[in-house]
Amino acid sequence: MKEVLVTGADGFIGSHLVESLVDKGYKVKALAQYNSFNFWGWLEDIPRNNNLEIITGDVRDPHFCKEITKHIDIIFHLASLIAIPYSYVAPDSYVDNNVKGTLNICQSAKANGNIRVIHTSTSEVYGTAQYVPIDEKHPKQPQSPYSASKIGADAMAMSFYNAFNLPVTIARPFNTYGPRQSARAIIPTIIAQIASGIEEIKLGDLSPTRDFNYVKDTCQGFLALASADETIGKEINISSNFEISMKDTLDLIKEIMGSNVRFITDEDRLRPKSSEVYRLWGDNSLIKSLTNYNPKYTIEEGLEETCKWFQDKNNLKKYKPGIYNI
Repeated sequence: MKEVLVTGADGFIGSHLVESLVDKGYKVKALAQYNSFNFWGWLEDIPRNNNLEIITGDVRDPHFCKEITKHIDIIFHLASLIAIPYSYVAPDSYVDNNVKGTLNICQSAKANGNIRVIHTSTSEVYGTAQYVPIDEKHPKQPQSPYSASKIGADAMAMSFYNAFNLPVTIARPFNTYGPRQSARAIIPTIIAQIASGIEEIKLGDLSPTRDFNYVKDTCQGFLALASADETIGKEINISSNFEISMKDTLDLIKEIMGSNVRFITDEDRLRPKSSEVYRLWGDNSLIKSLTNYNPKYTIEEGLEETCKWFQDKNNLKKYKPGIYNI
């Protein structure tokens, strides 16, 4: 039985990954960010299991990172600040969490026996597509402080592979969605507001396209990357190889939920023009060639599952649909 550490386990993707790992028979140490309420984020929704240990702390502390990575076989590093609008007003926090946090994890993995590290990147590092589908050779474009911090974090992780032969894989998921996603993202924002009975929804630009991935497919990608030695030392997309516009995505949600909601453009929700990423469509041929990865969910199937989850009153009450959170 392999022992794994998941940082950012209390978040959206992290909590689903923890469930997937436990289901596959791994012994999981799940890191939630420390807080005085002893609140474990979305890990609160996961049934207790003898193979799941929940700990709290902060990846910004190098001493803490060195301690929690002892006796670990694989580290899935997901802890990160991810909200793009918040990175406009608090960029220093993104460097501390995303770049320094990654440094601390890699240093600790090196010190504790060259532990395998699956580091989480983002499709935002590519910026607006210069060509499609976007493969791993596509230029990086820092179009927000968030994407800049992730480019830096990816480079930091890869430097440990090149300099110290640390077995690092860069997992680069495209736009993941599903149950438990933060209301900062467009899909849960729309679903939660419709489920709450709101009739007019304020939004930003609906023309950009995205390569949306249902969260279970994203987790399958993480597991596939960790299971193949051929992925070590590589940056690898986790994507569906399919693009859809924001508008078409929202129309699908309206159809699934039987809603006549009206969408209104809100100037406060528009990204600065040079910061908006207008097109993302990921090439997943590399991950398919190196692993057994094959996404299972269509956009329609994934949205149906997501809408069903949000329409459960016990889940919806955990959100504040009337408040815009950057």
